[in-house]
Amino acid sequence: MSRHIILHILLFFLAISSLHAQKGELVAKVSKSKLGINQRLKVEYSINTQGADNFTPPVYTNFKIIGGPSQSISQSWINGKMTFSKSYTYILQPKKKGEFNLPSASIEINGEKIKSNTLKIIVLDAVKLPKDPNDPNYVASQNIHLVAEISKSKPYLGEGIYLEYRLYFSENVGIYDNAITESPQYNGFWTQEIKKNGTQVKSGTYNGEKYRYAVLHKALLIPTKAGKLTIDPMKMDIVVAVPTGRVDFFGNPMTRQIKKEFSSIKKTINVKELPQQNRPENFNGAVGEFSLDVSLSKQILKANESSQIFINIKGKGNLKLFELPKLDTPKELEVYQPERKEKIIITSSGLQGKISDNYTLVPEYKGKYKIPSVSFSYFNPKKEVYQTINSEDMYVEVLGGKELISSSQEINSTTKQNIQVTGNDFRYIQTKSNFESTNKLDFFKSSLFYFLLFLPIISIPTVIILDKKKERKNRDTDGNKRRLADKLAKKYLSEAQKQLGQKEAFYESLERALHNYLKAKLKVETQDISKDKITELLKKREIENNTIKDFITVLNDCDFARYTPLDDTHMNQEFDKAKQVITQLDKQL
Repeated sequence: MSRHIILHILLFFLAISSLHAQKGELVAKVSKSKLGINQRLKVEYSINTQGADNFTPPVYTNFKIIGGPSQSISQSWINGKMTFSKSYTYILQPKKKGEFNLPSASIEINGEKIKSNTLKIIVLDAVKLPKDPNDPNYVASQNIHLVAEISKSKPYLGEGIYLEYRLYFSENVGIYDNAITESPQYNGFWTQEIKKNGTQVKSGTYNGEKYRYAVLHKALLIPTKAGKLTIDPMKMDIVVAVPTGRVDFFGNPMTRQIKKEFSSIKKTINVKELPQQNRPENFNGAVGEFSLDVSLSKQILKANESSQIFINIKGKGNLKLFELPKLDTPKELEVYQPERKEKIIITSSGLQGKISDNYTLVPEYKGKYKIPSVSFSYFNPKKEVYQTINSEDMYVEVLGGKELISSSQEINSTTKQNIQVTGNDFRYIQTKSNFESTNKLDFFKSSLFYFLLFLPIISIPTVIILDKKKERKNRDTDGNKRRLADKLAKKYLSEAQKQLGQKEAFYESLERALHNYLKAKLKVETQDISKDKITELLKKREIENNTIKDFITVLNDCDFARYTPLDDTHMNQEFDKAKQVITQLDKQL
């Protein structure tokens, strides 16, 4: 006998002996822990060890046995390890309503009796049943549930909540394919999808019963208005494998595949207004938990040398939906418009990161200047209070440069007066002489004479030509609107044009330009600028649907493009598209 055969035999007996050595366990489980008095449930008792015998079921006092016991045995080898399972199944129907405990069953292993766990069953009022309880569509609807779960049903205005669409399915059915047929609408919310790394199947409970579930979609929602907001259902088609109640030659249950539509329940979110009591004057809609940091790159510098002032807001909350506090600087310091930078990530805990404004100041006059502290207020939804953060005062010392004129110097400079001459006494000593020609030139036939003579002849046709050109231009209403709109578009998109080639900075500037344009034209606050709000406001202004659609498309492209590798050609195309849509929109407003 070869060594390989002897080795395989030894391994087999070791596996058998280890299987007998492991302690057996009798486990009881039910198909449902809650049911109507006119429904049935399946109870299964399974043992994981060979050699078990003399199975004794419990006495079902409050239940009637409709079917069973049916036995099944399962044995498999996986990576050299053998698994074994033997089960006894009963079909029960309750006799009355109430809360009952199913007693333990027992079985003997090597002369030792072991017992199963007890089970708690709740029997409720009768439910409506189909004519055929074995109808595959009915079985699928009882074992699969599409559920929308929200982290908070009563958030504050501006407070982020999380929405998950979960597909729960029991072990009685299998899922082979699914497709979303109708996506939900999030009217009244700023939304951002939270990306998932694949779809994992987890264990959980639904209505008190054990299920498996998979998260199909997850999103962060930030309400932009108070009151009752609704989330419409998600609908999807699912291919389900439903058991037929028959088994094949090997005792495995046979299934039948059907395609069925499932829908989640509409969700209602009650958004609370932010409290008016103790509301700071400088509050501008920030909701969450934040910190403030204000810093200066240089405190001592020369005239015409630049320094940077950074205002940073860091934390978790609605970082994209409020403005940063403004910087107040002395008028002697020349300060340029700030450059906005954002570093925000979207996680399962919400928007997190940092937004900052970078001010550039260039001093011209010598001296020491105070930059007052910056104040920032936000609402903390966990503590339900407003909180205010104040930075420290900062000082800039400028060496060299022009001297500032003090108030005393201004007074002294204005008190000097000329001597009043009252006669021929006490005159100033003349330091130069003024000579005049004794021969006066006549105006007649001079150059000035001829110029003034022919000026009307030359100017009249010129005025007529210019007037006609102006009249034609005034009559061109569409042209005037187009020129004004183009000029306005260039004004708002100038910053974005500077950032061409830098993807993240370009799309942030482009999105900010579109929002600033709407804020200026429609006179709305930043926290009101959601895509749904934009569509609503533009429709009230009777803007064409195509123009509204193009504007929303550009905004969506800005969000999408930040997470997509794009080249300079795409950026130029997006810039031209934004310029065209602002021009079209301004012509209609």
